Amino acid sequence: MWKENLTALKTIVRREWIRIIRIWVQTLIPPVITMALYFLIFGELVGRQIGKIGDFTYIEFIVPGLIMMSVITNSYNNVVSSFFSSKFQKNIEELLVSPTSPYTIVLGYTFGGVVRGLFVGILVTLTSLFFTNLRFQHPFIIIITVILTSILFSLGGFFNALFAKKFDDVTIIPTFILTPLTYLGGVFYSVKNLPEVWQTISYLNPILYMVNLFRYGFIGITDVNLIFSLGFILVLSILLFLLNVRLMRVGYGIRN
Repeated sequence: MWKENLTALKTIVRREWIRIIRIWVQTLIPPVITMALYFLIFGELVGRQIGKIGDFTYIEFIVPGLIMMSVITNSYNNVVSSFFSSKFQKNIEELLVSPTSPYTIVLGYTFGGVVRGLFVGILVTLTSLFFTNLRFQHPFIIIITVILTSILFSLGGFFNALFAKKFDDVTIIPTFILTPLTYLGGVFYSVKNLPEVWQTISYLNPILYMVNLFRYGFIGITDVNLIFSLGFILVLSILLFLLNVRLMRVGYGIRN
């Protein structure tokens, strides 16, 4: 049985990769253009007015957060759009009647989201080199953070797709929850510069920990505890994975 599930896993991931490449004008180019505009407007134009944050220029400070923002958005969007499309077109029924386990289905779509998130992250990182010189002080932290974050938000996209009943439902969470949390996650500022009450509120935002971990990997500064942050992302990913598998087992959002 494990061989059949391994084959199914490879097939789902390969299908997701082909989908990403086939519509690369929609999946890869827009985030690169968007982040290039962020680098230009916030990094170059606004950054000159702000000056330095500690020992770093403003663009050096925000680049890691902007890269992480692109990874989060694209990991999430890839899974929610792909899985919901399979539900809408009834393609998911082919998987449900096969011996493929719920674990394999969730992992397959999750890995597909991770592939897109990492690929876009690499493209955005290369784009940022036209605007600043990146430092890679802690490569291991960079790698483990971007992988765990893309896994977490791919699982989040899967969860959203399970609940979605129409295309409007696919955009609600990214628009009204994910985007505000990302912008308030310390991408453009240090939490320590906020009033105390807003610092407390900011620490309730999970994206804050991912952005700061990623920033630490590049320039070595952070507003959060590294071990706690890594453990938090890992535990949240495991819980969301198990929840998605459970919902798949009972057929929630699929066999309605």
